[in-house]
Amino acid sequence: MQIIRYPSKDNWAGIIQRPAIDNGMLRKQVGKIIADVRKSGDRSLKRYSKKFDGVDLKKLAVGHKEILAAEKNVSESLKLAISIAIENIKRFHSIQVEGIKKIETMDGVECWRRPTPMRRVGLYIPGGSAPLFSTVLMLGIPAQIAGCSEVVLCTPPAKDGSIHPAILYAAQKVGVTEIYRCGGAQAIAAMAYGTGSIKKVDKIFGPGNQYVTAAKQLVQMDGIAIDMPAGPSEVCVLADDTANPDFVAADLLSQAEHGPDSQVLLVTNDETLIEKTIKSLNAQLELLERKEIALKALENSKALLINNMDDAMELVNEYAAEHLIIASDNAHQYGDKVINAGSVFLGNYTPESAGDYASGTNHTLPTNGYARAYSGVSVDSFVKKITFQQISQHGIQQIGKTIITMAEAEGLDAHANAVKIRLNQL
Repeated sequence: MQIIRYPSKDNWAGIIQRPAIDNGMLRKQVGKIIADVRKSGDRSLKRYSKKFDGVDLKKLAVGHKEILAAEKNVSESLKLAISIAIENIKRFHSIQVEGIKKIETMDGVECWRRPTPMRRVGLYIPGGSAPLFSTVLMLGIPAQIAGCSEVVLCTPPAKDGSIHPAILYAAQKVGVTEIYRCGGAQAIAAMAYGTGSIKKVDKIFGPGNQYVTAAKQLVQMDGIAIDMPAGPSEVCVLADDTANPDFVAADLLSQAEHGPDSQVLLVTNDETLIEKTIKSLNAQLELLERKEIALKALENSKALLINNMDDAMELVNEYAAEHLIIASDNAHQYGDKVINAGSVFLGNYTPESAGDYASGTNHTLPTNGYARAYSGVSVDSFVKKITFQQISQHGIQQIGKTIITMAEAEGLDAHANAVKIRLNQL
């Protein structure tokens, strides 16, 4: 982990840059996969499963019996943990549901919006070295609350063609209606354009590696809706002299173990904290099963010593982290100044892991600086808001002259006439 002391503001942009990716080559490779899936459908999906996952699939769909059987392979303690997480996630997301609010903008002119669920949505669930059944909860629950009638799940299979039982169990609990053994960029292509087995969806959700992220961005350019660009995971810890270095080290490692392309950042005005955190980090590393992965991520990671907390806060907002932990006894004071972050964790006893699993907030969040413009997944992500309006005879008489004047000023006579013809009849 690189230590940078008192960098000038002129150098901040370069210092907080995410690990570089050759986007040109990446998009070319992913573009070929997408084109292949569009052309050959299920055959391509099976071919890529053999190439990337090492499995020769007979069928893509996961059957009902397999889903039910998965429950026997999930421990009672994990079932209890999942049930608690489900309840907390439901509580938090249920308050996001909006009703219809009508407003009379002018006498006789009534307008409103009606939230309408998307009919068919696709959820991408990363598998591989870490089967993220928690992401099933984070995407399936808001889809369920929104009222989506068809919820499709794609996830990479294991070498024997099976899906991790916790993923299947979680999917059953949150109302997923279809599950397919399909991962990577090819799964995104299948949900975007459809194949023989997988019908196209209205919107694609879920995090993934750089190939999955590139695929989502490419299909979006073709008019397919996605939740957000959500690539390699990242965390920024903003800490002062009241932070606990062991806690900070643990939080940094909790993101570093996600993958070698993850990035963690420590920003503080206390040099002693950096020294103690790195010492603790090295000790905790030795206890991790995913030590080698975390070490790779730490090569891309930095500890930044800043003159004061005001400057540190400014730098953190410029970074726009997916996860921002404010490790301080004065966390609320700093939290009020956050303007760019996916999700914020306040205080020394609020680990990012809580949001990943069970506190109730969503862990599908914008990465790579996209938190400047994107929000995390919510119930809103699964609904469209259709606007309605109704104008009475009295209302068209009230607003008619305004519409005619504006339409004629733009040279759109037919627009003006659509009002005039009604006024003339009245």
